[in-house]
Amino acid sequence: MTTTTLRRWFVVHKWTSLICTLFLLVVCVTGLPMLFSEQIWDAFVGDDDPPYEVLPPGTPNTSLDVMVSKARAMFPGQIVTQVNPDDDEPAVLVSMAPSWQALKDDDKYPDRHSGHWIKFDARTAKILKQSRPANAPKSPRTWTGIILDTATRLHMNLFAGLPGALFMGGMGMLFVASLVSGTVLYGRYMKRLPFGTVRRDRAARLAWLDLHNLLGAATLAWALVVGFTGFVNELQTPLFGLWRITDVRQILKPYAHLPVVSQDHLSSVQAAFDTAAKAAPGNEVTGLSFPGAPFGSPVHYVLWTHGATPLRARLFTPVLVDARSGELTGAYPMPWYLRFLEISRPLHFGDYGGMPLKVLWALLDLVVIAVLVSGVVLWAGKRKLSTDMRLRALDFDLEDAGTVPARAEHAR
Repeated sequence: MTTTTLRRWFVVHKWTSLICTLFLLVVCVTGLPMLFSEQIWDAFVGDDDPPYEVLPPGTPNTSLDVMVSKARAMFPGQIVTQVNPDDDEPAVLVSMAPSWQALKDDDKYPDRHSGHWIKFDARTAKILKQSRPANAPKSPRTWTGIILDTATRLHMNLFAGLPGALFMGGMGMLFVASLVSGTVLYGRYMKRLPFGTVRRDRAARLAWLDLHNLLGAATLAWALVVGFTGFVNELQTPLFGLWRITDVRQILKPYAHLPVVSQDHLSSVQAAFDTAAKAAPGNEVTGLSFPGAPFGSPVHYVLWTHGATPLRARLFTPVLVDARSGELTGAYPMPWYLRFLEISRPLHFGDYGGMPLKVLWALLDLVVIAVLVSGVVLWAGKRKLSTDMRLRALDFDLEDAGTVPARAEHAR
């Protein structure tokens, strides 16, 4: 490697690191409460649902049609919008609204909230809990909810919506570039030192440099995976938008001109769940949207299925079931770019291995914070020096960099 090449790699590493450091610190700090959001919520807020009725093991679930009928009887004149069985508890959430148009209007007026839900015991169809009635005053938010929501929105888009998400995706790619360039420099830097050396007997600056390099090398693989998958995750809105205007539009085109089927003339919801489970073997049915839903069909139930294992739990396959006849229309695996997005999510969030993996992700996150802070310290200490002087100050031997040796140049 020539001196010119080494200098270029150093400049790339310096500027990519400096530009993304502040935003990476925000991401790392907010990522910690997001990792343990469920545990934090349970510890400080808890669940005010009534206890489940104790029933003999193996008690079958009640038909979903019974719960849908109960919900419609409680709110005559309203529509059912979704039915979602709980993944972890024997519960079913039935969502309702005055109309589809009311839900569309909610997007225009943030203070409006027409939708509400009813939570049923899946085994007995007894009501466990209800959300606030439509358009009732909002209940006060807890500090725990505010903190978790703030951390999530800062982490994802800095409270700036899609532009903020794309900006944070760009910071993720700069982070990947800084890791690659740092690896190149580290290989050159460690040419004369055993791996993992921290020279505490020399200047404090060299100890900082050794520590920065060691921690960066130790977390390199994890940081590359999390940084790149973070970039991919920030593209979810445009990628799903692309899917809707291409594949989804083509699939639903034959039905777009049809009127929305009345909910008084729909086929069985339970049968639709059973049909979807057969259409996507090995998957679990996680929810159903009624005809008329946004990005849905006017005459179909849209059912979402996902993988049954923790690593495949974010791999979704939508299924269409004709809501008039109950017949299967088709199962439609996601295109490759959405499959790639879905695979990247568990790798980024570390939520597929239970608490041990979350703890490991948190520890690695703390190490990356230390790398970022030590990098800022190194830059601040010598920020007024030229690139060559900084390289020498960081103990890089430019005389072995493949050009005319510095001593010979000085002799001339």
